[in-house]
Amino acid sequence: MAQQIRRNGTTGVRRAAKAQSRAVTARRAQGRASGFADWLMGLLPFTEEQWSRIWLAMIIGAGVGVAFIIASLAGVPALAQAQVARMAADAGFEVRHVRVTGTSRMDEQQVYARALATRNQAMPEVDIAKLRAELRALPWVADARVSIQLPHTLAIDIVERKPHAVLEKADRLVLIDASGTELEPVSADKAKGMLRLAGPGAGQQARNLELLLAAAPALGPQVEAAEWVGNRRWNLTFKTGQLLALPEGEVEAASALVKFARLDGQNRLLGGKVLAFDMRSPPRLYMRLPQAVREPESGGTAAGGMD
Repeated sequence: MAQQIRRNGTTGVRRAAKAQSRAVTARRAQGRASGFADWLMGLLPFTEEQWSRIWLAMIIGAGVGVAFIIASLAGVPALAQAQVARMAADAGFEVRHVRVTGTSRMDEQQVYARALATRNQAMPEVDIAKLRAELRALPWVADARVSIQLPHTLAIDIVERKPHAVLEKADRLVLIDASGTELEPVSADKAKGMLRLAGPGAGQQARNLELLLAAAPALGPQVEAAEWVGNRRWNLTFKTGQLLALPEGEVEAASALVKFARLDGQNRLLGGKVLAFDMRSPPRLYMRLPQAVREPESGGTAAGGMD
């Protein structure tokens, strides 16, 4: 009997040792797995707080998705949308902050005035397409990108229009871009040094004028003002105060301007005594001298000519 008891005691000790060995092995394996997971997490560009937000968003998103599917299957999509919004708001997913980037010249408050209409809205209820359309309707906004950054930020990136010229109106000066879009009124002091456009429909011709001046790059920077005459052609005024009357037609006007640039390079026409140059009847160039002051539009006798 004593011998039997001794065998049972030995067996129990062995079993305990094996169990302890298995526990140690399991802890080591768990430690290695945990270390690998920590190492893998360290490679990803997220902080522990950001990971918590991501997991929370995934869990809530899954719950919201299930609720939406159930409500949709029940034939009440409006109820499903309301339920989704309520769950998102309860979880803190609502607009609390608006961040605007990309503005330099325009009044940023115009952007906030429209974006803050979404304040405290649940994120699923924010109509991004509608807000983007409202922002693009602002004069200074060429484009707008709107995105939701969970849990509670609405990010707006504005692409501004670039001022190109000043449009002279009967009662004010208006800043416009290259497409002729009116941006905002501007004072005479702030308009100094900028290209001025005048004449009915001149704003809509701003792009065509830019292409015209590009045909003679040496003359472009010397043009101070341009008048769109009779909705058909341009009168250019240089910084010297001299005027150049160009013919009708895009090709004809560009050819005349290139010819004038060549003649100016050869004869130094700009800065001389001639008050105005008339190229409306190519290939001739008529010049008006101080002794015979006449408007190019009057069709008077030219003071001199050049083929």
